[in-house]
Amino acid sequence: MPSDKPNIRNLSLPELTAAITAGGFPKFRASQVYDWLWKQHAASFDSMKNIGAELCEYLDAHYLIDHLVLDSMQKSNDKTIKCGYKTIDGQIIEGVLIPTSKRMTACISSQAGCSLACAFCATGKLKLMKNLSAGELVDQVVSLNELAVSNYGIPLSNIVLMGMGEPLLNYKQVITALEILTDPNRFNISPRRITLSTAGIAKMIMKLGDEQVRFNLALSLHAADDIKRSEVMEINDSNNLESLKDALIYFHERTGSRITFEYILFRDFNDSMEDAANLANFARCVPCKINIIEYNSIGDSKFAKASAERTEAFTEFLERRNLIVNVRRSRGKDIDAACGQLANKNNQTTKSL
Repeated sequence: MPSDKPNIRNLSLPELTAAITAGGFPKFRASQVYDWLWKQHAASFDSMKNIGAELCEYLDAHYLIDHLVLDSMQKSNDKTIKCGYKTIDGQIIEGVLIPTSKRMTACISSQAGCSLACAFCATGKLKLMKNLSAGELVDQVVSLNELAVSNYGIPLSNIVLMGMGEPLLNYKQVITALEILTDPNRFNISPRRITLSTAGIAKMIMKLGDEQVRFNLALSLHAADDIKRSEVMEINDSNNLESLKDALIYFHERTGSRITFEYILFRDFNDSMEDAANLANFARCVPCKINIIEYNSIGDSKFAKASAERTEAFTEFLERRNLIVNVRRSRGKDIDAACGQLANKNNQTTKSL
């Protein structure tokens, strides 16, 4: 059941120290508790074996730990594993483990549901239920890493924020989670192995540039034409291609990072040579690579996967213009692998934001 107690994982170490000493406990206990939260991933206070029963009882009376619970799991024939996690307030979010020959990737969610309603996305059929906390983001990584090791004997190599939700609309918690994951004293994951994917919020992309973040940035583009992009992504009405171009140039100037453009090919919508030319022209605004993505159907007849012949021609057009292009094949076709599909199957009744 939801509780009105504050979430202890929202406290920084200085804030936790102040709270523990205010309760009459010695200062060193704060570091122990912090270690249990962020290194041992304790799901309850009574599992913190070395802090003493009195402090356990004090913390349990005054705080909660918003630990995720693994609610469901599907394993694809291609070894992709999709997990449904239940939050402390009963929402279902998704995380996906994607093994390939070269890397072991965790795809994690930043929100339960989403407010952007992109036409091709299963999550877009859900309302925004809540922003996830930094702890809930980290929990997904911990769980997917455990699954990677237990199923394939290999730890995570990469993290992508490409699951449910728009990361830049949960900016503070996402940045806090990434700081925790890259902290040498905690997870010590290289920021260059982390990619944040956004639908495109220009002012927040510029904020990332101002903060000179070291992780990678990907833009979900899907059309390099304002009319077409607005048709499938309503966010383009307030963040058009020109504003995004300016923001990406600003970001690159301050971080030196190469941008990734994500482009799902839809049959007879954005897969023509004219569309390829528009993409090539837009992509030249910054050093970049382009991921051409095979559409993973969400059961909506409005969109279909582009043909293999059209995909090849589209890709070759871009490559002839000296652009770096990768074709990403759909994973988990035999399970609910498209973002939001698993959550859509759960009848969520909690009130939205």
